[in-house]
Amino acid sequence: MTIREKLEDDEERVLSRFAQKSRASQGRDRPEPPDPVRPIFQHDRDRIIHSKAFRRLAGKTQVFLAPEGDHYRTRITHTLEVAQIARTVTRALGLNESLTEAVVMGHDLGHTPFGHAGEKVLAKLMPGGFHHVKQSLRVVEVLENEGQGLNLSVEVRDGILKHSKGKGHIISDNANLMAMTLEGQIVRIADIVAYVNHDLDDAVRGKVVDPTTVPEAILKTLGRTHSERISRMVNDMVSASKLEEKRQIRMTDEVLDALIALRDFLYEAVYERPLIRGEFEKAQRIISELWAYFHTHPDEFRAHHWPKGIPESEDLSRAVGDFITGMTDRYALRVYEEYFLPRRWEVY
Repeated sequence: MTIREKLEDDEERVLSRFAQKSRASQGRDRPEPPDPVRPIFQHDRDRIIHSKAFRRLAGKTQVFLAPEGDHYRTRITHTLEVAQIARTVTRALGLNESLTEAVVMGHDLGHTPFGHAGEKVLAKLMPGGFHHVKQSLRVVEVLENEGQGLNLSVEVRDGILKHSKGKGHIISDNANLMAMTLEGQIVRIADIVAYVNHDLDDAVRGKVVDPTTVPEAILKTLGRTHSERISRMVNDMVSASKLEEKRQIRMTDEVLDALIALRDFLYEAVYERPLIRGEFEKAQRIISELWAYFHTHPDEFRAHHWPKGIPESEDLSRAVGDFITGMTDRYALRVYEEYFLPRRWEVY
């Protein structure tokens, strides 16, 4: 018996009957021999962590673009915070932590530089639009491994595709919105639990939000500190998810309403605030001008920037979109400077 088989036996013995067991996975699009040590979801998680796209998350910021401070969140710290929340809920419910963590590690791989500012401008520029969820799926299915993709399991790819909710429903009975596994559903909720809390923390640190302006009803329900709010929502998810009654991850109406109210407050006070939107517009101008330059200089783009493993016969706009999406904030600024700003001559 291999180590993997022993671990799969442990899952059968220890995990809840509602858990997605590794042995019961729907598998990969391209069949391959199972790893002798790691069950399929653990193997998926490791593939994502070792990918180039995952490492680039360290250079992609959340709300504050290319910040100078050391303590502002980046996409990679956001991912780690989501993982901590999601794994806590998963373990408490007796579900599969490896699957949860794999979905978390892959959920934001398709994010653009400059946060949602970059996503909005690419949605206007790219034929057929753009959404980071679909791009995250494209990263793991096509772009990584020089065009071969990571060949992840069906369950992990489904969780990545269905993690995002924007301003939409956080919890829904619509099967097209919610992940096929409970572990994937946990990630969808843990994502917003993480970002509303750390974005508020960053906004207070950046003196964009006065903490006394957060509505009292939200604080009364969720808590007055970062840790209190996360604990409240984690405990609520665990207690409200009556899996014997309904196979769905839930929250109580009281806590869910407060979470939505906090999200709405952040949209008004932070994401759509004129000060922040002004910086977003600068970032969008950078991406728009790079997009235009690469389209008017296709031979140069093909020679220097065409994504590895993507056939040159593929659509130029698709390739340019893939290249720009993969940029970190710093790299986007450096490429923009290279093409549009005068060279800095050093005189000795």
